[in-house]
Amino acid sequence: MPKVSVIIPNYNHARYLDQRMVSVLGQTYRDFEVIFLDDASTDNSREVFGKYQGDSRIRAVFNEKNSGSPFVQWNSGVKMAKGEYVWIAESDDYADSRLLETLVGALDRNPSVGIAYCASMQVDQHGSEFGVWLPTDIGGYRLDENRWRTDFTNDGKDECSNFMIVRCTIPNASAVVFRKSVYEMTGYADETMRLCGDWLMWCKMLMISGISYTARPLNCFRTHRHSVRSTIEGEAAKIAEMYRVIRFISGGIDVSPEIMRRVNADMAGLWAAFMLSKHGRKNWRRNSIIYAEAARGVGFAGLLPFVIGAIARRIAGSAGI
Repeated sequence: MPKVSVIIPNYNHARYLDQRMVSVLGQTYRDFEVIFLDDASTDNSREVFGKYQGDSRIRAVFNEKNSGSPFVQWNSGVKMAKGEYVWIAESDDYADSRLLETLVGALDRNPSVGIAYCASMQVDQHGSEFGVWLPTDIGGYRLDENRWRTDFTNDGKDECSNFMIVRCTIPNASAVVFRKSVYEMTGYADETMRLCGDWLMWCKMLMISGISYTARPLNCFRTHRHSVRSTIEGEAAKIAEMYRVIRFISGGIDVSPEIMRRVNADMAGLWAAFMLSKHGRKNWRRNSIIYAEAARGVGFAGLLPFVIGAIARRIAGSAGI
């Protein structure tokens, strides 16, 4: 049985698929299988993948109908996986050849760790690098970026209460190798989520296991326009889903009042800014859903300063101040 199952979920990423497959098959750590999951792509992904089908390590599933959620594919892949560890290698990303060797080693050395991940180099759609991804601002709440410049191992609940509740500090799944058993113990990923299901999944796993981080950027995380995250509807859905994750964390463990206050304030600021945007004003149904979550966090009175602040910024911007 292979030690690692590499799941490659793909949807219309034919342009990047060769680079992804080469970076997986070229890993220095060799004890793995590959599960390729195509979610009814309409481009030539099947043709590109065809050259790799002769490799005995690879299994493939081609959906006839799109699943509608990346987390449906995650769960399908994990259920098929034979390995003790799982790497969900997104089809538009690629990796350093030492990623598996490094992260498998971290899991082997630390039996209590359920998630091992590495730093990520950001690349654009053309493959041009533009810096290592580090946690940055949400509103006025800034995490200490120096923490992610060196390796560390931490208790999962501590990671959630001090860092993951502020934002998802794991940039994408391609940077992560995790224990299949821990994933299964959480009840699998929430398939109703479209954008923050990864953040929620990591938090569910960290409630019952630890985390290990490697500061070397062994993952190349591609950002491009062909993503629901970059759409207006995606922005609205993302805010609503962020609230769901924050509520999950704060409902399961103790979070300091100061961190909770600042997280709620920053989230309310995000909601207020979106509400007053051109697109937000046009979509009152979506806004009402987000508002319900925002008010749940800080109350109506707590929202008013952020609404007023957002109005002031808009006026200042219009006046060229």
